[in-house]
Amino acid sequence: MPQSASTPLAGAGPLHGVRVVEFAALGPAPMAAMLLADLGAEVVRIERKTAAGRPVAELFDPQRDILNRSRHTLALDLKNPQDIDAALAVIARADVLIEGFRPGVMERLGLGPEVCLARQPALVYGRMTGWGQHGALAPAVGHDINYLALSGALHSIGGVGQPMPPLNLVADCGGGAMLLALGVLAARLHACQTGRGQVVDAAMTDGSALLMSMIYTLHAMGEWRGQREANLLDGGAHFYGTYCCADGKWLAVGAIEPQFYAALLKALGIDDPVFQAQWDRAHWPALRAKLAQVFAQKPRDAWCALLEGSDACVSPVLDLDEAPRHAHNQSRQTFIELGGVTQPAPAPRFSHTPPPTPRPPGMGDEVGEVLARWGVAQR
Repeated sequence: MPQSASTPLAGAGPLHGVRVVEFAALGPAPMAAMLLADLGAEVVRIERKTAAGRPVAELFDPQRDILNRSRHTLALDLKNPQDIDAALAVIARADVLIEGFRPGVMERLGLGPEVCLARQPALVYGRMTGWGQHGALAPAVGHDINYLALSGALHSIGGVGQPMPPLNLVADCGGGAMLLALGVLAARLHACQTGRGQVVDAAMTDGSALLMSMIYTLHAMGEWRGQREANLLDGGAHFYGTYCCADGKWLAVGAIEPQFYAALLKALGIDDPVFQAQWDRAHWPALRAKLAQVFAQKPRDAWCALLEGSDACVSPVLDLDEAPRHAHNQSRQTFIELGGVTQPAPAPRFSHTPPPTPRPPGMGDEVGEVLARWGVAQR
């Protein structure tokens, strides 16, 4: 079972003492704030009020929104001058600000970088958008799939017939949240050394392109073809892909290096000499078909008993219910349970400053309580 919230990760985390103001948004901005909170930063999430005066988050199921864990929430009406003053007072005590609105929105609210940096010169002002703060498409709307398309990544993912979006993992999570978290931490380190804050312009198009660096390297070397399922890492190679088993479940095979490929063939009892031409692309489709026939002979877990953990580089393709129960994930405590919700644990691991156990996302905090925690006089 996943690690329980009653079993602490023990520690304050490497970001203990860092204060972050997050303006509630969707997608990568809250994930970046979650990453910082997981590592010990104190994050106050500013939610806009509804017409009834309640935080927007309360209209959903905040107790199951994993991306909003470990926060204090401050519900403010950002069209009210008093609430803007309260937001600025909190920002003046912050080290990092994260916002995920379209360019110009924060400026129109009176909370743009110039105003905030005037209040707190060492502030790191993290901005998360799809297209960036400038550029031909900067004012346009979009979603993960659009940003992914423009970077060259989407064209490279999927079957022969059509590109396939890889969930929202590449643009939103990797090219967005991870890049923003890296950017604000780099800028925070600079601010600690110089006392000078700055704006971090994180765009999902930039991040998606950056994540494609190795693929662009292969392309520059003439080792990456424009056709999908014709390359080493896109399912074209028979020794790097997924195979359906007798029970309809799947295995992932990644036997790239010759010694691992040899271990795979030996474990499967394959002595057909045609398999020795591992890197001959002309043979890949036929060899994939032959391997598919072999793996279809047994259920997935029978193959795992034979191959998982060996040099054959074979793993089960687990669903969202199976993954937390896998022995490796349990031994690593890769998943935890908070408030009855199974979810990924904070990562990476730290030898001297382990992060605290995340707090479950809540229904919101009292405004006065949050302001008092940050030393702001109640309104």
